[in-house]
Amino acid sequence: MRIDRLLVYLRFARTRSRASAMVEQGHMRCNGTHISKANEEVRAGDVLTFMMGSKVRIIEVLGLPDRRGPPGMARSHYRELDRGDKNAIASNKDRD
Repeated sequence: MRIDRLLVYLRFARTRSRASAMVEQGHMRCNGTHISKANEEVRAGDVLTFMMGSKVRIIEVLGLPDRRGPPGMARSHYRELDRGDKNAIASNKDRD
């Protein structure tokens, strides 16, 4: 599934054009590889890292939804790997 469509279906973006803009800004990674095109394919098991506002989000795609559904259904298709707590993977407190 295209990454822009997935971001909309998982409710990280309201529209596909906004999702495309998120990707093309250059702050998106899939399994550690930099992504700059909205047509990149994403599969179940991939780990996505991206910016949402001022926060870094790291999610694992558990499954590919077939539509943009309610928030609860969207959350069932991914798992957050970094919730932003003090032991977070991307914590800024440990950086100098």
